[in-house]
Amino acid sequence: MFEQRDFSFIYKYFIAEKQESLLFLILGIAAVLLAVIFWFLIKSNPSFFKGAAIPLLAIGLIQIVVGYSVYSRTDKQKADIAYNIGMDPVKYVKQTELPRMKTVMNNFIIYRWVEIAFIITGLVLIFLFKSNPEKSFWYGFGVALALQAIIMLGADYFAEKRGKVYVTALKNIEKS
Repeated sequence: MFEQRDFSFIYKYFIAEKQESLLFLILGIAAVLLAVIFWFLIKSNPSFFKGAAIPLLAIGLIQIVVGYSVYSRTDKQKADIAYNIGMDPVKYVKQTELPRMKTVMNNFIIYRWVEIAFIITGLVLIFLFKSNPEKSFWYGFGVALALQAIIMLGADYFAEKRGKVYVTALKNIEKS
């Protein structure tokens, strides 16, 4: 007798990944555009805005690359994983998908610490140079760095949370 299994968790996970990656892509484009405006068009307090432009540009480019790469590969990845889990669930989950997700989940730990370091660095720059007009470049740098890092930390928090739910569902298949 054929046992019907519910693999809708795969689609839920990857649809949410695709949606978040699109948001990431849009935020990255906005950050890069803002960096260009800050660098070339803002004439009042140019030092502050030039400082802010650097982390906006650098992290914005990362957001664009990550957002685009995740967005563009998600549909194929979702279909491949659903197909392979449907064909031989326990073997595929144990040998391929759980090891892949272990790497993904471990990477979130690294990302979290880097983002926390960026937030702390940004906050230190803000507090050190807030009242020093000669150092407004570093104040602007700190503001933009902290804000971008907070955005990244928030996005990764939700991605990691989604990943934990997905891994739990995979482990349930592995046990069956």
